[in-house]
Amino acid sequence: MTRSFTPTTIEDLDPERRPSFAAALVPVLAVVAFLGIGSAVLGLDPHPPLLWGIVFVGAFGLWLGYDWDELFEGVANGLLMGLQALLIIFTIYGLIATWVSAGTIPGLMYYGLGTLTPTTFLPAAAVLAGVVAFAIGSSWTTVGTLGVAFVGIGAGLGVPAPMTVGAVLSGAYAGDKQSPLSDTTNLAAGVTNTDLYAHIRRMRDGTVAAFGLAVLGFVALGLRTEGAIPAGRIAEIQGALGETYAISVLAFLPLVVTFGLALRGYPALPTLVAGVFAGAATTVLVQGAGFVAAWEVFMYGTAPESGSDLVNELLATGGLTGSAWTITVVVAALSLGGILERTGVLAVIAHEFTTAVRSPGALVAGTGVGAILINALTAQQYMSIVLPGVTLRNTYEEFGLDSDQLSRAVEAAGTPTGALFPWHAGAVFMTSVTGVPTLEYAPYYLFAFLSPLALFAVAVTGRSLDVAERPTPAAAD
Repeated sequence: MTRSFTPTTIEDLDPERRPSFAAALVPVLAVVAFLGIGSAVLGLDPHPPLLWGIVFVGAFGLWLGYDWDELFEGVANGLLMGLQALLIIFTIYGLIATWVSAGTIPGLMYYGLGTLTPTTFLPAAAVLAGVVAFAIGSSWTTVGTLGVAFVGIGAGLGVPAPMTVGAVLSGAYAGDKQSPLSDTTNLAAGVTNTDLYAHIRRMRDGTVAAFGLAVLGFVALGLRTEGAIPAGRIAEIQGALGETYAISVLAFLPLVVTFGLALRGYPALPTLVAGVFAGAATTVLVQGAGFVAAWEVFMYGTAPESGSDLVNELLATGGLTGSAWTITVVVAALSLGGILERTGVLAVIAHEFTTAVRSPGALVAGTGVGAILINALTAQQYMSIVLPGVTLRNTYEEFGLDSDQLSRAVEAAGTPTGALFPWHAGAVFMTSVTGVPTLEYAPYYLFAFLSPLALFAVAVTGRSLDVAERPTPAAAD
C-alpha cells in the first residue's frame, strides 16, 4: 500500500545520532532558503532548489552518523507515501487528453457557456466542484476533469483563470474533506484511531463555515467580474467546438463511467484507468478516430485545429508524455521529505512542540500549524496527516481531548493547504492540469485559508473542544 510505514518518533531515534532542536532547524531553514532563493530570486524551476535541499539534508544525515542505505531508505519511504499520487498524475494526464479527444470536456464547455453567466459562474463552480468531490471522494479527480472544463468555460465568459481555479479548488477540497470515500479523510481517522463518521461529524461545522464564507467571497468576486461579454464571443467558441467535435450526449460516456464507478466506492486509480478506456472508446465510436489514433492521443496529447485560438489553447494537452515535468518535481519533493523524516529532523521538531504546549487550545492550534509546515517541508499531504496524527495521540489524551479533535486538526489544516506551496505534489498537479501557476491562483483559493482559520478559531474560543476533566495527580505523602 502507499502508506504502509510508521513515521519516526523521538523514541525511535538513536540518542547518539539524534539532532538537537537547534541542529534540526538548520536543514529546515536551508530547504526554505533554497526554495525561496531559487524560485523568487533566480527564477528557477523547483527542480534545482529541491536537489540542493536533498544534497544538504543528505550531508546533514551523514554528519549525524547515518549511512547511505539508511538515507536511501528515507527516500524510498517518501516515495512510498506518494506512490498513489504519482500514479494518479500519470493516469490523469492521459485521461484529460482522451476526454478532450472524446468530446467530453469540449461538450461540458459547450453547454456550460450556454447556461452560466460571469456573475454566477464562480460560486456555481465552487458548489458544483464541492458536490462532485463529496460524491466521489477525490479532489484531484474533480479538478483534473470538471476543473479543466470550468477553466475553459470561465475563459469564454471573461472570468480570469486564477479565480476559476481558486473556486474549483475550494469546492473540491471542501467536498473531499467531508466525503467518507476520501483517502485523506479515511487516513486522518485511521492514524488517530478515530471512528470515520465521528471524524466527519467533528469536521462538519468548521468545514461548512469555511466553505460558506468562501462561496460568499466568490459571489463578491462574481459581482466584480460582471460585465458585457464581447459580442459573439460565446457563439464563436461554441461554433468552433461544434465544428471540431461531435457534441452529443454520447460524448459524456467517460464522465458517466468514471463518476459512476467512484460513486460505487471503487478506488481512485482503477476508476481513472476505466475513464481512460472509456475516453479512448468514445474517441473511436463518437468522434470517428481510428483505434491507433485514440491511443496516440493518450500517449502524446491533443492539438486541436479549430477556428478559435482560445479553444485551441484551452484544449491542447500533453498526454502521458506531458507529465514528465510534473512527475520529476513530485519525485524530488517526496525524496526530500523522506530524508527529513528518516534523519529525525521532523520528529525532533514535533517533540519540541509537544513539550512546549500548555493548554488544549494551544495544542490544537499548534497541530494545525505543524500540519501546514509539514506540508511545506515534505510536499505530501499524507505526511502532514500521518506524522502529527501518530506523534500527538498520547498528548491529546493527556490534555483530555478525544481523538476526533486530533483528526479534525490534522485534516482541517493539512488536506487543503498543500496546494498553496508551488513545490508540493498537490500544487504541482493543480498547476499542470489547469495551466495556472500556484502563486496566481493562491489568493483566490479561499478555502485553503478559511479552513485553518476555522480551526484556529476553535482553539482560541474553546468552542467544540469538549475537554474532558484531566485526572488529578495523587497527593504526595
